[in-house]
Amino acid sequence: MKIFDTHCHIDDPAYTHIPDVIERARRSDVMSVMIAGVDAERSEKGIVLAEKYQNVYAAVGIHPHDAQTCSESILERLKSLACSHSKVKAWGEIGLDFNRMHSPQKDQEKWLARQLEVANSLNLPVIFHERDSEGRLYEILKTFKPSYNGVIHCFSGGSTDLKNFLGLGLYIGITGILTIKGRGAKLRKLVKDMPLDRIVIETDAPYLTPTPERNRHKLNEPAFVKTVLYKLSEITGIEPEPLSETIWENSCKLFNINPA
Repeated sequence: MKIFDTHCHIDDPAYTHIPDVIERARRSDVMSVMIAGVDAERSEKGIVLAEKYQNVYAAVGIHPHDAQTCSESILERLKSLACSHSKVKAWGEIGLDFNRMHSPQKDQEKWLARQLEVANSLNLPVIFHERDSEGRLYEILKTFKPSYNGVIHCFSGGSTDLKNFLGLGLYIGITGILTIKGRGAKLRKLVKDMPLDRIVIETDAPYLTPTPERNRHKLNEPAFVKTVLYKLSEITGIEPEPLSETIWENSCKLFNINPA
C-alpha cells in the first residue's frame, strides 16, 4: 500500500527529530509527503527538508493569517525559491480565513489574488485554505478559472461549497476531522457525494490529529494519515488497498509528480 500525506507542516518547531517522523510514516505506508508553506521562512525550511528526504515535497506561499505582512518582495523571494528548487511542486497554502481574522479581509483578498497570478505564471498547482469565507473564496477563484489546478485543504464546507469547488475542477482534501465523532459528522455525510477521483487525504500535522491517535499523542504526524484512509474506506465501502491506490494516483496527478 502507498499513501500520500498531501498536506502537513513537519517544518514546525514542535517536531524535535524529523528522521523519526519520516521513519514512522514509512512504517505506516506513507510513502510521500507534501510540506505546505505558510510564510517565506517556513517555506525555505520546508524545501530544506524536502531536499533531504526522498519523496518529500514542498509548497511555498503566504498563509491568509500572514497576509498583512506580505509584499511584492516576499513574493519575488518565494518565486525564486520555486524556480530554483525542483522539489517545490505547489504554491500554498493560500486563501481566506474569516474565522480568526489575523489579517484584514482586504489584505487576504489582495495577496490571494497576487499569489494566484504568480502560481499560474509558474504553472504550479495551488493549495487553498478556506475557513468561514461564506462563498468569497469561490467567487474569487471563478475569475481565475481555468488557469490553475489545486486542492481545497481541510475541506469543511457544506454541499453547495463542495459542488462549487468540484465545478472548478479542484481536489478535496480530507483530514482527521473525518474520524472525530461530533465535529466530523457533516463531513462523513458529504464524503459519500465526493467523486473518488477528486479526493486526497492529509494530516495538517501537527494539527487535527485523528481518532484514536488524538487520545494518545500530543502532535499529529504524517503516519496518522493512514487512519484517515481507513475511515474513508469504512464510509465508502471500498477496501483500503484499492482506495489507497486511487488516492495515491489522485495525489500524484494533483502535484504532477512521479515518486520513486
